Amino acid sequence: MGSALFYHLTRRPMEETLAMLLGKATGAGMRVIVRGSDLARLGWLDEKLWQGPEDGFLPHGLAGGEQDAMQPVLLTLAQDNPNGATCLMSVDGASVSAQDVDGMERVCVLFDGNDAEALEVARGQWKTLKDAGTSAQYWSEETGRWEKKAETGV
Repeated sequence: MGSALFYHLTRRPMEETLAMLLGKATGAGMRVIVRGSDLARLGWLDEKLWQGPEDGFLPHGLAGGEQDAMQPVLLTLAQDNPNGATCLMSVDGASVSAQDVDGMERVCVLFDGNDAEALEVARGQWKTLKDAGTSAQYWSEETGRWEKKAETGV
Protein backbone atom coordinates (compact mmCIF):
# COMPACT_ATOMS: atom_id res chain seq x y z
CA MET A 1 0.00 0.00 0.00
CA GLY A 2 1.38 3.37 -1.04
CA SER A 3 0.85 6.91 0.06
CA ALA A 4 -0.40 10.07 -1.60
CA LEU A 5 1.56 13.31 -1.41
CA PHE A 6 -0.29 16.51 -2.27
CA TYR A 7 1.90 19.39 -3.49
CA HIS A 8 0.27 22.83 -3.15
CA LEU A 9 2.16 24.99 -5.65
CA THR A 10 2.28 28.70 -4.91
CA ARG A 11 5.81 29.80 -5.83
CA ARG A 12 7.25 27.53 -8.50
CA PRO A 13 5.60 26.62 -11.78
CA MET A 14 4.15 23.14 -12.05
CA GLU A 15 6.59 22.05 -14.76
CA GLU A 16 9.55 22.93 -12.52
CA THR A 17 8.15 21.05 -9.53
CA LEU A 18 7.16 18.12 -11.73
CA ALA A 19 10.69 17.86 -13.15
CA MET A 20 12.15 17.94 -9.63
CA LEU A 21 9.79 15.20 -8.39
CA LEU A 22 10.36 13.09 -11.51
CA GLY A 23 14.10 13.34 -10.95
CA LYS A 24 13.73 12.15 -7.36
CA ALA A 25 11.41 9.28 -8.32
CA THR A 26 13.51 8.02 -11.23
CA GLY A 27 16.64 8.49 -9.13
CA ALA A 28 15.08 6.13 -6.58
CA GLY A 29 14.54 3.57 -9.35
CA MET A 30 10.82 4.18 -9.83
CA ARG A 31 9.02 4.11 -13.16
CA VAL A 32 6.45 6.91 -13.36
CA ILE A 33 3.10 7.64 -14.97
CA VAL A 34 2.27 11.35 -15.28
CA ARG A 35 -1.52 11.46 -15.60
CA GLY A 36 -2.99 14.61 -17.03
CA SER A 37 -6.44 15.75 -18.03
CA ASP A 38 -5.70 17.46 -21.35
CA LEU A 39 -3.67 16.09 -24.27
CA ALA A 40 -2.47 19.51 -25.43
CA ARG A 41 -1.23 20.30 -21.91
CA LEU A 42 0.61 16.95 -21.75
CA GLY A 43 2.23 17.80 -25.09
CA TRP A 44 3.36 21.11 -23.63
CA LEU A 45 4.78 19.34 -20.55
CA ASP A 46 6.55 16.86 -22.83
CA GLU A 47 8.28 19.79 -24.57
CA LYS A 48 9.19 21.45 -21.26
CA LEU A 49 10.76 18.24 -19.94
CA TRP A 50 12.88 17.89 -23.09
CA GLN A 51 14.09 21.48 -22.65
CA GLY A 52 15.42 20.85 -19.14
CA PRO A 53 19.10 21.07 -18.23
CA GLU A 54 21.41 18.39 -19.64
CA ASP A 55 22.47 17.29 -16.17
CA GLY A 56 18.79 16.82 -15.28
CA PHE A 57 17.83 14.83 -18.39
CA LEU A 58 14.57 12.93 -17.83
CA PRO A 59 13.97 10.18 -20.38
CA HIS A 60 10.23 10.14 -21.02
CA GLY A 61 7.57 9.78 -23.65
CA LEU A 62 4.04 10.85 -24.51
CA ALA A 63 1.66 7.87 -24.50
CA GLY A 64 0.54 6.43 -27.80
CA GLY A 65 3.86 5.25 -29.19
CA GLU A 66 5.22 1.79 -29.78
CA GLN A 67 7.70 2.21 -26.92
CA ASP A 68 5.23 3.09 -24.13
CA ALA A 69 6.09 -0.03 -22.11
CA MET A 70 9.79 0.89 -22.13
CA GLN A 71 9.42 4.51 -20.98
CA PRO A 72 10.72 5.25 -17.46
CA VAL A 73 8.32 8.23 -17.43
CA LEU A 74 5.12 8.13 -19.47
CA LEU A 75 2.77 11.12 -19.87
CA THR A 76 -0.80 9.96 -20.45
CA LEU A 77 -4.50 10.65 -20.09
CA ALA A 78 -5.27 6.97 -19.50
CA GLN A 79 -5.96 5.14 -16.26
CA ASP A 80 -3.83 2.12 -17.21
CA ASN A 81 -0.17 1.46 -16.45
CA PRO A 82 1.60 0.29 -19.63
CA ASN A 83 5.14 1.01 -18.37
CA GLY A 84 4.81 -0.83 -15.04
CA ALA A 85 5.03 2.37 -13.03
CA THR A 86 5.31 2.31 -9.25
CA CYS A 87 4.72 6.06 -8.99
CA LEU A 88 1.79 8.10 -10.32
CA MET A 89 1.95 11.86 -10.64
CA SER A 90 -1.38 13.58 -11.21
CA VAL A 91 -1.34 17.04 -12.79
CA ASP A 92 -4.04 19.51 -13.78
CA GLY A 93 -6.78 17.82 -11.78
CA ALA A 94 -6.36 14.34 -13.27
CA SER A 95 -8.20 11.71 -11.27
CA VAL A 96 -6.64 9.83 -8.37
CA SER A 97 -8.38 7.05 -6.48
CA ALA A 98 -7.70 5.00 -3.37
CA GLN A 99 -7.10 2.06 -5.75
CA ASP A 100 -4.37 4.10 -7.47
CA VAL A 101 -2.68 4.72 -4.12
CA ASP A 102 -3.03 1.05 -3.11
CA GLY A 103 -1.43 -0.05 -6.38
CA MET A 104 1.56 2.30 -6.31
CA GLU A 105 4.46 2.98 -3.97
CA ARG A 106 3.77 6.69 -4.29
CA VAL A 107 1.14 8.98 -5.76
CA CYS A 108 1.87 12.70 -6.12
CA VAL A 109 -0.90 15.22 -6.74
CA LEU A 110 0.41 18.57 -7.99
CA PHE A 111 -2.00 21.50 -7.98
CA ASP A 112 -1.81 25.23 -8.55
CA GLY A 113 -2.60 27.04 -5.32
CA ASN A 114 -3.34 30.23 -7.26
CA ASP A 115 -6.20 28.57 -9.17
CA ALA A 116 -9.49 28.33 -7.20
CA GLU A 117 -10.80 25.48 -9.35
CA ALA A 118 -7.58 23.48 -8.93
CA LEU A 119 -7.79 23.99 -5.16
CA GLU A 120 -11.35 22.65 -5.07
CA VAL A 121 -10.41 19.58 -7.12
CA ALA A 122 -7.44 18.86 -4.82
CA ARG A 123 -9.59 19.29 -1.70
CA GLY A 124 -12.08 16.82 -3.13
CA GLN A 125 -9.30 14.33 -3.90
CA TRP A 126 -7.87 14.74 -0.39
CA LYS A 127 -11.29 14.13 1.18
CA THR A 128 -11.93 11.06 -0.99
CA LEU A 129 -8.58 9.52 -0.08
CA LYS A 130 -8.96 10.45 3.60
CA ASP A 131 -12.44 8.90 3.73
CA ALA A 132 -11.01 5.72 2.18
CA GLY A 133 -8.39 5.53 4.96
CA THR A 134 -5.53 6.12 2.56
CA SER A 135 -2.22 7.45 3.82
CA ALA A 136 -1.81 11.02 2.56
CA GLN A 137 0.40 14.02 3.20
CA TYR A 138 -0.16 17.67 2.32
CA TRP A 139 2.95 19.69 1.40
CA SER A 140 3.08 23.46 0.91
CA GLU A 141 5.79 25.75 -0.44
CA GLU A 142 4.28 28.97 0.92
CA THR A 143 7.40 29.76 2.98
CA GLY A 144 9.74 29.19 0.04
CA ARG A 145 10.63 25.61 0.91
CA TRP A 146 8.52 22.47 1.02
CA GLU A 147 6.93 21.81 4.42
CA LYS A 148 4.55 19.04 5.45
CA LYS A 149 1.39 20.70 6.79
CA ALA A 150 -0.96 17.74 7.31
CA GLU A 151 -1.01 13.95 7.33
CA THR A 152 -3.81 11.41 7.42
CA GLY A 153 -4.26 7.65 7.43
CA VAL A 154 -0.97 6.99 9.21
